[in-house]
Amino acid sequence: MIKEVTDVLVIGAGPSGCVSSSYLHQNGIRVKVVEKARFPRFVIGESLIPRVMDHFDEAGLFDALNSQGFEKKPGARFIRGEEVCIFDFSNKYGEGWDWTWQVPRADFDKVMADEVVRKGVDLEYETEVTAIRFDGSNSVVTVKNKEGESREIHAKFVIDSSGYGRVLPRLLNLEKPSSLDPHSAIFTHVKDTTRVPGEEGTLISFDILETTVWLWVIPFSNGNTSVGIVGPTEYIDALSESGDTAEALRTAIKRSDYYRDRYGDLEFLFEPRRMTNYSCAVKQLYGEGYALTGNAAEFLDPVFSSGMAFATESGMLAAKLAKRQLEGEKIDWEKEYSEYILSGVRVFHTYVKEWYTGNLQKLFFHQPENPDIKRKICAVLAGYVWDKENPFVKKHEHVIRNLAMLIDNNTELKV
Repeated sequence: MIKEVTDVLVIGAGPSGCVSSSYLHQNGIRVKVVEKARFPRFVIGESLIPRVMDHFDEAGLFDALNSQGFEKKPGARFIRGEEVCIFDFSNKYGEGWDWTWQVPRADFDKVMADEVVRKGVDLEYETEVTAIRFDGSNSVVTVKNKEGESREIHAKFVIDSSGYGRVLPRLLNLEKPSSLDPHSAIFTHVKDTTRVPGEEGTLISFDILETTVWLWVIPFSNGNTSVGIVGPTEYIDALSESGDTAEALRTAIKRSDYYRDRYGDLEFLFEPRRMTNYSCAVKQLYGEGYALTGNAAEFLDPVFSSGMAFATESGMLAAKLAKRQLEGEKIDWEKEYSEYILSGVRVFHTYVKEWYTGNLQKLFFHQPENPDIKRKICAVLAGYVWDKENPFVKKHEHVIRNLAMLIDNNTELKV
């Protein structure tokens, strides 16, 4: 069998894989990327949050992405009947980027992957990982190309950025059920012929149909808009008796007072797709010779667009630690990687959970607004979930529930 040798093998050429491989390459580490698909390819996760911009910048990818004119995302709007709550990323607690993008991922990921290749990274498309074995931290990875030909790649470290493909969790039996309730989503794109200029037309919006059911609306700079319905799986199942995704999504849109007229009769640009019981987790984030990043490790929920932030945060950190390990340094992967990444996951896990209990929605729509509380929540929504100076990060397990109780008791909100 043909043998190939590299320092780091990255599985997947999405945002996590591109951030990892670009950082490694620019720091003199020999890196190989294998990607099962051919780009461009459709993938969900179209709304970013500001924390990802730090990683794109550090990995040397920002300029290429910024040149494309993707729709800028300065914040987010939440709608509940006639109530509206808008978060402005420029008015958040702490430091950090105050904007990001809303992107059709097929285009966005292709630009990023092309830039990685332009920089000199060896990226091979239509190449699937079929097996892996370890000898300490060294690994032998069997891959198969589109012609069905197999070969081995010998690597000193493997970064799994395979996203929903979850390559190493499947091959190494690392998958475990998520602790979140089962939710599903149906989504498509429309040509947004009724879009109006300004914030009303382009700001990402979350329209709450019921406490646990919401509609996403993500406008792109190309004139298209992503529309999706999210809710408990049994709710999504009941939208169409036949299971027809187009019928189900139209039913959901017509339940929205805010978007019924705007999107109810627009043609879908592709047959709506469904993600069923999408939340997932793993038994561990790393092992001797490998690290899991992004959705290959854990996916929570689309409500706060945390997926890309975890993908790039973990991709960048895994690359930095792998580099240090290859240079002979002893790395405490449990402390420096797993505990760090999971601390951020736990913060967003709490926010997702309290969104669906309704407690977080009480804070969003409470009047009069408390500007200090809103700024601190905004920093979390921007992805700065590792900032322990923010009490809404440090005290995440209790603060939302406690404040919701104060609202219920008509008591002044204080943190």
